[in-house]
Amino acid sequence: MTTATTYRTCPRSGLQFEAQAEKLMIANAFVAVVALLVGGLLAIGVVLTRWPAVHWLAADTFYMVLTAHGIDMLIFWIIFFEVAVLYFASSTLLRCRIATPKIAWLAFVLMVVGAVMNNVSVFQGGSSVMMTSYVPMMAHWSFYLGLILFAVGALIACFVFFGTLVVAKREKTFEGSVPLVTFGATTAAIIAVFTISSGAIILIPTFLMAIGLISEVDPLVYRTIWWAFGHSSQQINVAAHISIWYAVAAIAFGAKPMSERVSRGAFLLYILFLQLASAHHLLADPGISTEWKVVNTSYFMYFAVLASMIHALSIPGAMEVAQRARGYDKGLFEWLRKAPWSNPVFSGVFISLVGFGFLGGITGVMMGTEQLNLLIHNTIYVPGHFHATVVVGTTLTFMSLTYFLIPVLFRREMINPGLARIQPYLFGFSMYFFCLVMMGAGTLGVSRRHWDMAFSGAALAYEWPGAAYLMMGLVGIGGLVAIVGGAIYIYITVGSLLWGKKLDTGTVSAKFTPLMRAAPTAAAQTYGSAGFVAPGTFVLAMFFLVTFVLYYFVNWKYLGQLWSLS
Repeated sequence: MTTATTYRTCPRSGLQFEAQAEKLMIANAFVAVVALLVGGLLAIGVVLTRWPAVHWLAADTFYMVLTAHGIDMLIFWIIFFEVAVLYFASSTLLRCRIATPKIAWLAFVLMVVGAVMNNVSVFQGGSSVMMTSYVPMMAHWSFYLGLILFAVGALIACFVFFGTLVVAKREKTFEGSVPLVTFGATTAAIIAVFTISSGAIILIPTFLMAIGLISEVDPLVYRTIWWAFGHSSQQINVAAHISIWYAVAAIAFGAKPMSERVSRGAFLLYILFLQLASAHHLLADPGISTEWKVVNTSYFMYFAVLASMIHALSIPGAMEVAQRARGYDKGLFEWLRKAPWSNPVFSGVFISLVGFGFLGGITGVMMGTEQLNLLIHNTIYVPGHFHATVVVGTTLTFMSLTYFLIPVLFRREMINPGLARIQPYLFGFSMYFFCLVMMGAGTLGVSRRHWDMAFSGAALAYEWPGAAYLMMGLVGIGGLVAIVGGAIYIYITVGSLLWGKKLDTGTVSAKFTPLMRAAPTAAAQTYGSAGFVAPGTFVLAMFFLVTFVLYYFVNWKYLGQLWSLS
C-alpha cells in the first residue's frame, strides 16, 4: 500500500517532480550552497596566507581555516549536492515517488547535524587536524562524531536512492533499462556506499580513542583505510558529474550517446576499478608492499582510465553528432563554434569537461605512477591536481546544473542572466590558471601543508628560486579571482531564490506519467567524414593523447635527472 502523493509537471522541461522528492532536493541543494559559501569565505584566508607577499593569518588560525575549508568543500558541499542529484536521477527521471520519505528526511537531519557539529568543533579550536586528520594527531571527539553522523546520513540517503529504483521498477513507471543518467547516478551511489563505509570503519575507532575507550589506532591502518574514504569521495564525484555531463548534452542539444551500451560499460568499470586511485596517496609510505602499490596503481587502475577515455569520447562526440544533424557540419569544428556558448549550463559543463580531462586526468595518472609520484608527493602540486578534479570537474559542473534547476526545480526566474553567462568563464578559467601555477610551484618543491613556504626562522633555511615565490603569488591572484567567480554563483543562486520572479508551478496530478523508454541504440553513421561519426571529437582526443604522452615523459625526464644522486 502506497501513501498518497502528488506529481508536478514542469511546464518548461516536461519533467515530473514528486512532492516529497522535490522538497528533499531543494533542502539538500540549499544546504550544499550554504556549505559552499562557508568554504568559499574560508578560501580567502587560505589563499592570502599561502601568498608569500601577504601571508595573512597566523599559523594556528591558518590550520584551523584550512581544516574547515577542506571539509566544507570536499565533503559537505559536494555530498549534499550529490544527494539532491541522486533523488533527481531516481524519482524525477524515473517519474516515481521517493521511497521512505521520512527516512530520507532523517538522513538529511543527520547530515546537517553532523556538518554543523564538525564545523563548531573546528572553530572552537583544538581540532585543526586538516581533512586527513591523521592519528595520533587528535581532534576533539565532536570532530569525529560530526563526520560519523554525516556519513551515516549520507549512507541512508544512498539506500533511499536504491529503494526508489525498486519502487520505480515495481510500479512500472518506466520501460526497458533505466536512463543512462540514472545508471551513472547508480554507479555514484554504489561507490558512495563503499566510500562512506570506509570512512565509518576508521572514524568510529578514532572517535572511541578520542573519548578514551581505546588506547590507540595504528597510524598505517588509519592512513590506508582513511584514503579509501578521502580519495574515493572524489570517485563518487566523478561518476556523478559525468552523469550530469550526459544530462546536459541531452538538455542543450537533445544529444544521445554514440553507444549507450559502451557508456554503461564504462560506468561498470568505474564501479570495479575507479577507487583504486586512492593508492596514490600511499605510494611514498614505506609500510605498504611494493606489490600492493603496483597492482593498485597500474594494472587495475588502467581499466578506470579506459572508462574515462570512453566518456571523454562519448560526451563531446554525442554533442558533435547532434550539432552535425542540425546542419553545423562544415569542417571539423563548426559544430563546436556554433554551440550555445552563451548558455551557462552548456559553457560551464564544457569548460569543466576540458579542464577535468587535461588538468585533472593527465596529472592524476602521472601521480598514480609510483616512481613519478616521488617527484611531487606532499608538495603543493597535489592540491593543484585535486582542485582540477574537484573544483574544475565537479564544482563547476554542479554550478552549471544549478542554472538549469533554478527555473525547473526552484520555480524562479534567474536574476541577472548576463552575469550568469560570464560566471562559468570567470570561475572556470581562473581555476585553470590557479591549478597550473600551483602545480608549477609543486614541481619546484613548494610544500603542500606548511603555513610558511619560506620556513622563516628555521635552523636550516632553504632558499627557494624566485620562480617559486612568483608562482605562489600567482596562486594568490588566481585564487582570489576564482573566489569572485564563486561569489557571483552564490549571488545568482541565492538571489534568484529570494527575489527572482516566481514561475508557473505547472499541472499537479495524483498520478505519474509513465516514461516510455527505447532500447539503447548506437549512433547512426550519417554525419562526419572519413568513416568517423564525430571527426572533430576524434581530433580533440588525439590532441589529448599527444599532450598526455609528452607530459608523462617530461616527468620521467625530471626523475631521470635525480638518479645520479643514488
